[in-house]
Amino acid sequence: MTVPQKIKMALAYKGMKEAELARALETSPSAFNQRMKTGKFSSEDMEKIAQALGASYYFGFEFEDGTKI
Repeated sequence: MTVPQKIKMALAYKGMKEAELARALETSPSAFNQRMKTGKFSSEDMEKIAQALGASYYFGFEFEDGTKI
């Protein structure tokens, strides 16, 4: 699953539109839409998106024994 797909799923879960998220991130809806098309988001971007959605963002590796990196 791509990052834009995950963002769209999170938006649907929250009942929020892309334009609302863009404004919460202090960017224009058209600029955010371009970012969604390229799918290029940094970890910092994802943390800001999660905060705007009232969620937490986790990126890492979790092994079968429970070890997280």
